[in-house]
Amino acid sequence: MLFRNIIKPLFLLAFMFGLLLSIDTAYAQTKLLRFPDIHGDRVVFTYAGDLWTAPATGGSAIRLTAHPGVEVFAKFSPDGKWIAFTGQYDGDEQVYVIPAEGGVPRQLTFYPARGPLAPRWGYDNQIYAWTRDGQRILFRSLRDSWALPIARLYSVSVEGGATEALPMPTAGSGDFSPDTGQIVYSPQSRDFRSEKRYGGGQANSLHIFDLKSYATSQISEGPRPSRDPMWIGDTIYFNSDRDGHFNLFAYNAPSGKTTQITNSKLWDVRWPSSDNEGKIVYEMNGELQMLDTRTRKSNAISITVPDDGLARRPSRVSAANQIESVGLSPKGERAVFAARGDVFSAPIEKGPTRNLTHSSGAHDKWPSWSPDGSRIAFISDLSGEEELYLVPQDGLKAPEQITRGGTAMRYQPEWSADGQRIAFGDKDGKIHVLTLSDRKLTEIADSPRGQIRDYAWSPRGNFLAFSMSVSGNGFSSVYIWNAADGKVNRVTDDMFNAFNPAWDPQGNYIYFLSDREFAPQISQIEFNYATNRDAYIYAMSLRKDVKHPFPPESDEVAVTKPDEAPKPKGTPPALEPKEPAKDLNKELSKEPATETDKEKPAPSSTPEAKPDATPKPPTTLIIDFDGIAARAARVPLGADNYGGLSAKTGHLLYGVGPAFYYGRPGDRPASLRIYSIKDRKETTLAEDVRGYSISDDGAKVLVAQGPTYNLYDATPQGDKSKKVVPTSGLAVDRVPAEEWNQIFNEVWRRYRDWFYVSNMHGYDWVALREQYKPLLQYVAHRSDLNYVISEMISELTVQHAYVEGGDFQIPPRPRVGLPGARFELDKATGRYRIAKIFEGQNEEDIYRSPLTEIGVHASVGDYVLAIDGEELKGTDDPYRLLRNKADNPVQLTVNKRASMEGARTISYRPITDEGSLIYLDWINANRRKVSEATAGRAGYIHIPDMGANGIREFIKWYYPQIRKEALIVDVRANGGGNVSRMLIERLRRKLLALNYARTVDEANTYPDGVFTGPMVALLDANSASDGDIFPAMFREAGLGPLIGKRSWGGVVGISNRGQLVDGGGISVPESGFANTKGEWV
Repeated sequence: MLFRNIIKPLFLLAFMFGLLLSIDTAYAQTKLLRFPDIHGDRVVFTYAGDLWTAPATGGSAIRLTAHPGVEVFAKFSPDGKWIAFTGQYDGDEQVYVIPAEGGVPRQLTFYPARGPLAPRWGYDNQIYAWTRDGQRILFRSLRDSWALPIARLYSVSVEGGATEALPMPTAGSGDFSPDTGQIVYSPQSRDFRSEKRYGGGQANSLHIFDLKSYATSQISEGPRPSRDPMWIGDTIYFNSDRDGHFNLFAYNAPSGKTTQITNSKLWDVRWPSSDNEGKIVYEMNGELQMLDTRTRKSNAISITVPDDGLARRPSRVSAANQIESVGLSPKGERAVFAARGDVFSAPIEKGPTRNLTHSSGAHDKWPSWSPDGSRIAFISDLSGEEELYLVPQDGLKAPEQITRGGTAMRYQPEWSADGQRIAFGDKDGKIHVLTLSDRKLTEIADSPRGQIRDYAWSPRGNFLAFSMSVSGNGFSSVYIWNAADGKVNRVTDDMFNAFNPAWDPQGNYIYFLSDREFAPQISQIEFNYATNRDAYIYAMSLRKDVKHPFPPESDEVAVTKPDEAPKPKGTPPALEPKEPAKDLNKELSKEPATETDKEKPAPSSTPEAKPDATPKPPTTLIIDFDGIAARAARVPLGADNYGGLSAKTGHLLYGVGPAFYYGRPGDRPASLRIYSIKDRKETTLAEDVRGYSISDDGAKVLVAQGPTYNLYDATPQGDKSKKVVPTSGLAVDRVPAEEWNQIFNEVWRRYRDWFYVSNMHGYDWVALREQYKPLLQYVAHRSDLNYVISEMISELTVQHAYVEGGDFQIPPRPRVGLPGARFELDKATGRYRIAKIFEGQNEEDIYRSPLTEIGVHASVGDYVLAIDGEELKGTDDPYRLLRNKADNPVQLTVNKRASMEGARTISYRPITDEGSLIYLDWINANRRKVSEATAGRAGYIHIPDMGANGIREFIKWYYPQIRKEALIVDVRANGGGNVSRMLIERLRRKLLALNYARTVDEANTYPDGVFTGPMVALLDANSASDGDIFPAMFREAGLGPLIGKRSWGGVVGISNRGQLVDGGGISVPESGFANTKGEWV
């Protein structure tokens, strides 16, 4: 039985191989050495998440750090005695220093790092350089940013204490001039993006900034990125892929001339770093190379890392938190799980959990139990492609591959009731039916509008119902395929959205969901509508002579006939037997059936079932397709957000989901309901439901409920029968090398199958797989695998190509009790003062500013002398004292002067993230500027993204300013989403008429919500994704001019196609965006 998601969608090889890869590489070059730096005769780099040093001439490496978190971006101090790095020793990414020969790391920064970030964003507090005197460390931080693309460079003393922001308002990488009077930097930071040959607005450019005069000059040219600047003498070396691959270039400051230094045609130069004297070390093909800038020659550094290979060791790991799909045995005695790439049979109460597949190198999913209980069908990529397999339910024999030649992602197998056929869908919108007797695979449907995921067999297994969309309106219709003749019939009207078919076990009806009747909601802010809870459940009679499923009810008197008069007590019962009662529906259907629409000859009658017996499925299923769409009757239930419909004898099961809100949870948890057809009553079986699976006999239902899986009796009284199904026995024998190989191959296939153009942007996708696959044997940490995959998909030159997550340890992050303010060190007194208090809007929780709340009396300029009674010294970092204090009020000792005498104590309720306050501060400043510049005549709106935050900010600020004479719509740093069409629809409304009334001084517009003045849109390099589309459509709609810079350039949309085997994720750009002229946007 299919595992049913209950919330309605919005409108629509072996162990030895692993051992070989984990053997100590004492006699081989170690690869995937990352983020190197050099000083004198030593290099430092990251390997398997830890720091190592090695001779610059090559040889064996020495470990510097060993910690579950990662340590990256190590930089030698100018004298070579210290190494600064970004590490996760105390949970989040902070700046540390460690003696170059090894020792105890010392933490220098404490403001909470943003994250953990997806790999495409890199790391907060990323280190770039030291000042030439070795006193301060240069790093990039998001501490004063509300948007991830907007960062700034800071410095911190090697002794710790206060951090200082450099003057440039935004910055990514940077390096100081030899006299530290200037800095070469990039205003952009996109160094971890998986797109090569990028030419959009975020492409890194390089500039020289004078730290005294603040004069700036750009030194890079062209649309491609120039990054990783290194200042050696009067030459600035940098990395650029302007020729198609990242190579090193040299910019001579006196002459302004740029020269290419390296000329790699296959592998990119990655993460170059210099000693500021004449040597540059960089990554290429996972190895380190050293460039002598004097000779301009590079030499490979052959390094062996004597790592213990901990991350590569085979181990048994729990799969209980990585369950992908579930099912039930035919009578509900056992559950079947697909988890962490294996298929398991688990007892409901007693007995062992059985791993049926033991396939560390495969992704097994979508298990489905056969009707006789003997076998389990599932989808696996063990062969290299997704195929259908069968395995005995007891696990005593190996799985058997049933199909071959697959070339696409496949979905849930569904057994026919007689066990003779299996249906499954695929990513191309096809449904396939496999006949087990001859292993023949038949394609029965091909949807032109996406995948078919809801298909169900008839009670006897010769009809398959499913829904698909074939028309331009996007609505789905229900179809029925006949195994006897191979014909497909549409059985619902294409004017209505119909989906989720479910068969009546007695073969009289087919149930389905459909959106046909609407009760629109009216917006409170404008006269407009939205629909919600608009699905109904319908029953369609399969034959013309089947009675109405819900005829009118009426209480009538039973009249006793003379020969049926009550007999006196003691009268013996009649000796002659009664004639068996007839099933009226079956009696009425005894007319001959056509050969194409029947399974077996119809019997003349069916005996009445015993009162407590489950009626058997009909031996004959007859469908009259003529006029069938008109034979639909609504189940007497109100409209709701139904999903996951299934039918059992006498009852319907279905989920009821909450209303969908952008930016906040629904108004109720999803629930599983059961409806009694006879009594016409609905009962809630379970709350907080994610999905369910019903046993073939209809007696039991397995419910995914919160974090657990629970078994219920599938009856109206079943809520009292809950049994928690144990999942502790779900464990896999993980061989990381095999698992990583599988993940790599699955990502490659997903791009092959889902990428939005089949020509893969003209690149040889098979050749790229073969280029990067050899690096898999050197993967020593899950982040290495993400890096290798990222490099491969980067070759396609497209945005939204993301890879992230996976099974590796991330230390718990500290919860810092932030005040919604900024501290600065008063160097004259050696004390910290409050430099800024974010004003906030305390009526909204996301904009709550702790120091401005009622009863908290703090002012800009106050000295902060102590935090929770601990003295705050000028040599300290205030945020060290605020660590792990987010859950309780924090006390500050403050004074107007730098003395404890006369000091007072204030208490505030802390927050853990000041990003929203930074954002509010920025937009309020912008709004004030606009108002002051136009004497209040122009309005200003900023839209931070095209998701929940963006639509909320639009509603909040558009309508109050709708009668301004002009409007500025700002989408700078808009992070994207999918609601730009909603905003454009409102902004482009045209005034058609006015409505006047004597008691109203100002006329109302027709339609509502019309802005009648001129508009302009602002954009920048960080206007991304749907934030790219919005300004393009703003211009297309003729709403006004665009002002700003070239935007990000990523409008190929993505969807979630399921997690990877270890919980990691990828996104494939799969839907392009074009204007009405057929031009890509």
